[in-house]
Amino acid sequence: MRSREERRQQNIPQGSCQQRAAVKPRGYVGAPSSSPAQVAPSSREDHNDLLDRMLERENLLLAYKRVVRNGGAPGVDGVTVAELQAYLNTHWAQVKAELLAGTYKPAPVKRVEIPKPGGGVRLLGIPTAMDRLLQQALLQVMHPIFDAHFSWDSYGFRPGKRAHDAVLQAQRYIQSGYRWVVDLDLEKCFDRVNHDMLMARVARRVKDKRDLKLIRVYLNAGVMVNGVCQRTEEGTPQGGPLSPLLANILLDDLDKERKKRGLQFARYADDCNIFVASKRAGERVMESVIRFVEGKLKLKVNRDKSAVDRPWNRKFLGFSFLPDKQATIRLAPKTISRFKDRIREMTSRSRAISMEERIKRLNRYIIGWVRYFRLASMKTHCERFDQWIRRRLRMCLWKQWKRVRTRLRELRALGVPEWACFMMANSRRGPWEMSRNTNNALPTSYWEAKGLKSMLFRYMELRQPFGTA
Repeated sequence: MRSREERRQQNIPQGSCQQRAAVKPRGYVGAPSSSPAQVAPSSREDHNDLLDRMLERENLLLAYKRVVRNGGAPGVDGVTVAELQAYLNTHWAQVKAELLAGTYKPAPVKRVEIPKPGGGVRLLGIPTAMDRLLQQALLQVMHPIFDAHFSWDSYGFRPGKRAHDAVLQAQRYIQSGYRWVVDLDLEKCFDRVNHDMLMARVARRVKDKRDLKLIRVYLNAGVMVNGVCQRTEEGTPQGGPLSPLLANILLDDLDKERKKRGLQFARYADDCNIFVASKRAGERVMESVIRFVEGKLKLKVNRDKSAVDRPWNRKFLGFSFLPDKQATIRLAPKTISRFKDRIREMTSRSRAISMEERIKRLNRYIIGWVRYFRLASMKTHCERFDQWIRRRLRMCLWKQWKRVRTRLRELRALGVPEWACFMMANSRRGPWEMSRNTNNALPTSYWEAKGLKSMLFRYMELRQPFGTA
């Protein structure tokens, strides 16, 4: 008769762990188990070793280059981007050891308040240069994991996408007959993010507990206000490289909900427009979206700024539209007002700076402004802006020529007739009025020679790929 042990081994399935243990009990202890967590090594590689990939030399070098290129103000420790390499030479070994041990504690962010165009302030948090480097390195390994699953209609802070794409998508919706818009304004979206809800969504795709812990400590790092560190119970401070991705992760649930309902929308960060065919449909969509945002995402909708209206009565990323069939893109009225306010500030005659420096700052601003708003049909605006800017510069120049003898000397040097020099130099009119009278003495060619860029010329250059201005 067979022994009890022989019968037990005969009933064990071929190739099972129990059979291997029975046949070869020694030398098998400590071998990897066949649990589901270890069956898919590719999944483990994608999700469970993010910290190791974050700390790879190539990834850190790329993060360092981007942090240096972006520049920015120093954080609470006062270390500038230019001093970052020297700081790394001294502290990197300790920082890396703390990251691997899970004991790294980021410094609080420095609180900065930026005035908002519509009133109020936007709260920014400036991390230290070291924390910006670590956040950028973490972002570079996390972004591919999440970005592939984001909605196509989300355009904010994503590679290969930009604000212009969102505006053009909105234009296509209007051209297709969706001529009502649900303009949704999320009140202090970045400042109201619920940490637990956000971390639950991050944990759906990131399984490395060390990375989850690092993200959590960044969320809870606190802010430094007037020398006092305050705890942060909610929100993702704007200013760090990781903040836009975290906001997109939370708002992706809203994108998926809208897509599930078949809604046409375009979102850039927390600026979202949903396009519908009728006002009644828009009101219904507005109510349901508010319930989802405030109930599921624990965010707050600003009902005063949100509305169901025609697209040409609203603004989207600084742009608006004309009520024609093609939904021609135009400048929003508030965009024009903000531009003029900024130019008035830069050409204030009470600012004691040289004309060369004033023109340099103007060029930097207006060229960047034209580049962003080149989608809009604004040829006439550019012509008028050029004329207005030149007049304001003539006003500043006249203010600098304070004395009568200085005005006489400068006007004579410009070739103005003697009788006109004497009349203008002794005029009691103010600088703004005299800026009109000196138009012939200080023509466009004078300012071109001084280096002033033309908005119209730059706009026409940038509009050539579109075929027409």
